[in-house]
Formats: sequence, structure tokens, C-alpha cells
Amino acid sequence: MIEEDHLRQFIDRIERLEEEKAGIMSAVKDIYQEAKSVGFDPKIMRQIIRLRKMDPNEIDEQEILLHTYKKALGME
Repeated sequence: MIEEDHLRQFIDRIERLEEEKAGIMSAVKDIYQEAKSVGFDPKIMRQIIRLRKMDPNEIDEQEILLHTYKKALGME
């Protein structure tokens, strides 16, 4: 038998967090728009944010692979 109250609590918590997440995503979008309006490139900003979350060794490995692939395709 499903514990209805317990299940309802989980669902309610998830729904509240989803609402908060939507608000946060809207705020992040506004910041990117503001940055763009003063001349920054949001696409590059997103890449920087992604890179800052990564381990430096992983970044180095990706840059080496990117260089290797570009060279193989005659892009360098």
C-alpha cells in the first residue's frame, strides 16, 4: 500500500523546487541579456562558466583533443 501522505510530501517538495528553479533560470537569463546589452557574448560566457566547473586536467585534455581534431581537418 502506498503511503499517500508521504508521497504527497515528496511531490509537494519537488513542485516547490521546480518553481524555484524556474525563477532562478529566469534571473540567469536576465543577467545574460544584461551582459549582452553592454557588449559581452553570452555564448562565450556560458563556455567560461562550464570550464570553471571542470578540473584543470580535463580542460587541458579537451584542448589537446580539439587542437588535434582541428589540425586533422586542416583548420589550423
